[in-house]
Amino acid sequence: MSSSALPTLTSAQVKEVDALTQERFGIATDWLMEAAGWQVARFVGQPAAVVCGVGNNAGDGLAAARHLHCWGRLASVSCVGADRLRGPAARELDALRRIGVQVSSNLALEDAQVIVDAIFGTGLSRAPEGQFAEWIESVNASGKPVIAVDLPSGLDADTGVAYAPTVHAVATITLGLPKAGLLKGDGPRLSGTVLVADIGVPFEAYAALGIDVPRDLFVKEQLVRLGTQG
Repeated sequence: MSSSALPTLTSAQVKEVDALTQERFGIATDWLMEAAGWQVARFVGQPAAVVCGVGNNAGDGLAAARHLHCWGRLASVSCVGADRLRGPAARELDALRRIGVQVSSNLALEDAQVIVDAIFGTGLSRAPEGQFAEWIESVNASGKPVIAVDLPSGLDADTGVAYAPTVHAVATITLGLPKAGLLKGDGPRLSGTVLVADIGVPFEAYAALGIDVPRDLFVKEQLVRLGTQG
């Protein structure tokens, strides 16, 4: 199976896979989030501004920020609503603060060479509003390359519809398997180069939903390029 022929996940399937991974196979979301953050940070590898929202996608971004900080490659971390984070994402925030990293409630992009977009993930089903929309617009207007976590913020994970506004990424690190919206509608135009990242989801979780994934997918590379993107 070529990378361009990989199965894709809908937002509902993402929830099912997450639930199976935790409840049947005993793999905590914290572990997957940690792996996601490491994969994103390893790809970024340069002074980055990490921009986060309020869900698990933000937790992936915060985990990436901690790794980047440890490698001397973190320029700033901004979070729209840090006080609203819960569960694994809140624990990532706490870990970041404990090592002395300041998480700003104001968008800080000036010292970065690249921006990591961790504002919205697969749960978005309507146009971003308020500060979320303002930050997306500022990210796009910054002139800096953007690397999206899982999918560009503002893109519908199922349909590929780009809500207004939507992040325009040069690359997207999609986690576990590609999301359907990356290959539909505005997805190819706004996602840039799509790389599929191994974050430790057991293939048995996919198989339980009838999703066939080649066992050797990540043997040679932990980031597999998905076809040719626009």
